[in-house]
Amino acid sequence: MAYRTIRGKIIYTSKQPERMDAERGREYFTITQQPDGTDVMHAHCEIDDAPMVVRDVVAAMDHQTSRPLDCHVRLSVGHEFEGSGWFLFSDQYVECETYNRKDGRITQRIDIESAVQWMQCHPIVGDALLMKAYDRSQGPGKRFLDNVMLSSPDHRGATGPMLFRLGFGIQYVGEERISVGAGDFDAYHFQVVDTAGQLPEEHPPYNVWCTADDDYILLRAGVGGYMQTHYELMELEISE
Repeated sequence: MAYRTIRGKIIYTSKQPERMDAERGREYFTITQQPDGTDVMHAHCEIDDAPMVVRDVVAAMDHQTSRPLDCHVRLSVGHEFEGSGWFLFSDQYVECETYNRKDGRITQRIDIESAVQWMQCHPIVGDALLMKAYDRSQGPGKRFLDNVMLSSPDHRGATGPMLFRLGFGIQYVGEERISVGAGDFDAYHFQVVDTAGQLPEEHPPYNVWCTADDDYILLRAGVGGYMQTHYELMELEISE
């Protein structure tokens, strides 16, 4: 098996009435699928809303399940360095070494009883890869993930980075045919639900559509409530 590379661009827009469909950010990503069954995701994320957030993430994960192996996050907020951190995952523990503007140098180690199911570092492309944790052979329904880590509990991922543990539900809605800026695709439709009590502010239900294949590439996503944001794949290139 040779290396396979997927590249794309996602646009962030607003659905607030006063700024309907205004561009509020963008994301450039690369996923390299390696012969040993590892996927390495690179994501450069820009959120224009003040204070502006610029985030760069490199994350390695299992191709079949997206279970995290290791990752690095660096971010700037308001045009200033906010933090940088490295994370490592095993079946017995998770550890990180980070430095951020608020807290300085931080070393964390969290013992776990089973492997972490997902590491959420906030790239939107990752929101689709997360859905590999749902076993679609069970059909439409809901599964609760109780062993997830975040690099930041902020809904924009604008703090830290450091380890934050939580759980939430994944609802599988079904298959659909959708059109986005990058073209027409068969899609799997999921929702992220049941975040009450897990985050400083409850995240409204989050709809995610990804390619209906083994790649799970983000096609479209959106959240209502106090956020009113929309994400859409505008460019896609696959090199075999």
